[in-house]
Amino acid sequence: MKRSLQEVADHVQGRVVGDGAVELNGVSSIGSASPGDLVFVEDEKNLSLAMDCDASAVIVGESAVVASPRKPLLVASQPRLAFARAAAILCPSRKPQAGVHPTAVVPLSAKLGRDVILEERVVLGGGAAIGARSRIGAGCVLGAGVVLGEDCQLYPNVSIYAGTRLGHRVIVHSGAVLGSDGFGYVRDKATGRYEKFPQIGRLEIEDDVEIGANSTIDRGALEVTRIGRGTKIDNLVHIGHNVQLGENVVIAAQTGFSGSIVVEDNVVMGGQVGIGERARIGEGVMLGGQSGVLPNKVLRGKGIAFWGTPAKPLREYLKELAALARLARKR
Repeated sequence: MKRSLQEVADHVQGRVVGDGAVELNGVSSIGSASPGDLVFVEDEKNLSLAMDCDASAVIVGESAVVASPRKPLLVASQPRLAFARAAAILCPSRKPQAGVHPTAVVPLSAKLGRDVILEERVVLGGGAAIGARSRIGAGCVLGAGVVLGEDCQLYPNVSIYAGTRLGHRVIVHSGAVLGSDGFGYVRDKATGRYEKFPQIGRLEIEDDVEIGANSTIDRGALEVTRIGRGTKIDNLVHIGHNVQLGENVVIAAQTGFSGSIVVEDNVVMGGQVGIGERARIGEGVMLGGQSGVLPNKVLRGKGIAFWGTPAKPLREYLKELAALARLARKR
C-alpha cells in the first residue's frame, strides 16, 4: 500500500525533513532495504548505513537530524515505536471476507457481532458471544458462555474453556489453552491419595492482551484469574489459578507461575522465570532470565533488575558471584 512520507509522518505524529512527497510501500531492515522501503535508526552510529542503503526514507530521533540529509527523514521522539506504527499502515494485514464457514458449529444461542469470521471447524458452545470484526481461526473451540470482545484474533486450534471472558483487541496464538482447571488437590492423610479441589472460578482477560503459542492460563479455583490490559505473554508460558497480572506486563517464553501470585503493573520478566505461590512482584520490577522467586516472597523496586535464585537485586547478585569466584581461587 503506497503512502507518502508526509502521510506516514502525520500518522506517527512525527515531522519530515526533506521531500515529504516521496512514496513508500513497505518497511525493512537497513541490510535488506529496497526502493520504496522505510527504515529506522535508533543509534546514530548506524545513520550513515541507513543513508547509504536503498531505502527511500529513514526514521530518526531528534539527535540524528542533519541539515542536508541525503534522503528524506521522518523525525520522531521514539524511532522504533514510530517504525512499528508506520508498518501498521504500510503493511496492513489482510483479513478474509467476513462470514461463517460451512463446517463451523454455531448453536442458535450463540451471538455473533457484525463482520465476524469463523473459519473451518470452529466450535462454539451454547451462549458464546463473539464481538464485531473478530476472527476465529480454524479448529478453535470456545466453550459455553465464552465472551470475546471486538477486533480479536484467535489463531488456529485455540481452546477456551467455558465462562472465560476476553476483552477487545485480544490476540491469542495457536495452541493456547485458556481457562483450564488449576493444579489444585487435597491429600487425604489417611490414604495418601489426592482429591481434586474445586476449580469453579473464572478467567478474565482485559483489552489489548496478546498471548503466545502453546501458552496456558488456568481459571481461578474459587475466584478469578485476571490478566491486565496491555499485557504481552510469549510462547510456552504457564499461569496458574488465581494469578493477578497487572497492566502492561511483559513475560518472555517458558516462564511459570504458581497459584495466587500478584504481579503489579509494568513488570518485565525474562525467559524461564519461575515464581512460587502467593509471591508478589511490585510495580516496574525487572526479572532476569531463569530467575526464581520463592513462595510468599515480595519483590519491590521500580526499575530495579533482579536476578538469580532466590532472585536478588542484580548488583547484590553479581557481588555474591564475584565473592564465590574469589573463594574458589583461594581454595
